[in-house]
Amino acid sequence: MREYIARRFQNRLTGLALNTEALRRYNDVIDLSIGDTDFTTDKRIIDAAYADALAGHTHYGDPKGDPELIAAVRRAWKEDFSQDIAEEEVLITTSSCMGMSQSLLGLLNPGDEVIVFGPFFADYRDQIELAGGVPVEVETYAEDGYAPRREALLAAITPRTRAMIVNTPANPTGAAYDLPTLTMLAEVAKERDLLVLADEIYTRYLYDGVFTPIRTLPGMAERTITLNSFSKNFMMTGWRVGYIIAHPELIAVFKHINDALTYAAPSVSQRAAIKALELRDDIAEKYITRYRDRVLYAADALAALPYLSVVRPRGTFYVFPGVEKTGMDDRAFCDFLLEKAHILATPGSLFGRAGKDHIRMACTVSDEKIREAMRRFEALGKYFEK
Repeated sequence: MREYIARRFQNRLTGLALNTEALRRYNDVIDLSIGDTDFTTDKRIIDAAYADALAGHTHYGDPKGDPELIAAVRRAWKEDFSQDIAEEEVLITTSSCMGMSQSLLGLLNPGDEVIVFGPFFADYRDQIELAGGVPVEVETYAEDGYAPRREALLAAITPRTRAMIVNTPANPTGAAYDLPTLTMLAEVAKERDLLVLADEIYTRYLYDGVFTPIRTLPGMAERTITLNSFSKNFMMTGWRVGYIIAHPELIAVFKHINDALTYAAPSVSQRAAIKALELRDDIAEKYITRYRDRVLYAADALAALPYLSVVRPRGTFYVFPGVEKTGMDDRAFCDFLLEKAHILATPGSLFGRAGKDHIRMACTVSDEKIREAMRRFEALGKYFEK
């Protein structure tokens, strides 16, 4: 375990060092490597949290979560998805990353397997392995819009398979599963008696279609662990607050783990989250539409370049172009991109085998910088002319 932690920690240190070195070497770097919203949290949310802090919400709270926030989560879920959620089915967490870790710690015995659909959010691997589990990658493909194939999923399931992680809209690809895909996943989960960990932190970043939580499909409420966060949907990455929705018996286990790790989510952040839910439609209109415009503009601009291949994202703020036509692998292309265009991007191989020969770009910089980045990509074409 010590060797594993040292290896993963070193990888992260190396990435941070490269970013720091890039910023030192060039004064015009456009950093598209970080999946952090560039907008400051809406002032109305900050003001509400400030007022509540002055009113005394600066102490330990209920370890299960602020009762008002739990009520707000339940109310918003009912209004948005027409499904009743009991108070006993909600646990407030310090981010969805912590929620995923707590869930896996509560579910897995050593050697239990968890299906992840590659390309996948890189932290899933760490979270599964630190809980004693084994991540099993089921690759998805650009020609399918990165939707999982039923036959590939079934082939990956073994007697040790405990759960699958379903992330839609998805980091890093921007893919979003349609209803037939979600229905297929639900059917397999029921047929093979699997739990589903539904990572739904980009629910408001769906640009094509209507978002359907997998727990709302027939027979899925009792076997779905829904993980959500206020980080991306509400431009609140630094507040560190999220929630789990699951069967009460699972919530009881996850709360026990939560008590040992953090006791309770930050009280001021929870008060901010209450206001955020109240403003959720307005926040989406004010901010997330800007990300939609950026990401679709970037995807279309990159798709016009003959040396790249692009699947137009259906959600999130990521674009995931393929670089195989350049003759470089993803890491070499990221180095080339930094040297020749002063753009930072993330190698796709960090997101599993299926991410190989791709790069992830986060459209979390200003509109002006996005346009400038696309001009620099276009200028790189001279290096790939035949």
